[in-house]
Amino acid sequence: MRAMVFAIASILALASCTRADDGAKVTSNGDITSGTEPIFTQSAALEWFDLDPQNAPGVQLATLWGDPASRGFGAYMRLPAGFDSPLHTHTHAMKVVFVSGTYIQEPEGGTVAHLGPGSFMMQPGGDYRHRTRCAPESDCVFFVESGGAFDMFVAEEANR
Repeated sequence: MRAMVFAIASILALASCTRADDGAKVTSNGDITSGTEPIFTQSAALEWFDLDPQNAPGVQLATLWGDPASRGFGAYMRLPAGFDSPLHTHTHAMKVVFVSGTYIQEPEGGTVAHLGPGSFMMQPGGDYRHRTRCAPESDCVFFVESGGAFDMFVAEEANR
């Protein structure tokens, strides 16, 4: 039940995160990245939103295209230094490029990966159970792209 409440709260929070397409020519499927005109967004113009202040304090998202609450998207995500999530899964795969900080991915029963700036990760969707952490030295900022909506389902912890 707790996992479902967290997932619903995350999706509702993400629904408020999308930003206007700023007049860009949009294709019929709503994807501004398939348009015919270039799109430029300066980092200072990014609109950061709190993802879920109650369940994930400090986690922020800046949507670049799509809608993380309902369909595929591209966005920057920021995890605060020292962030530590519970064991969880996501429905859709995510492609991630790390910009700053040290991101720590701990697959259940697998090898822990420490990913710094310039690193890439393809995180499978479905039953890929993992913990996500950010090293305490600095915030973790990364670009994430997914072909489906963002969600998170807290999993039962296995005996560690």
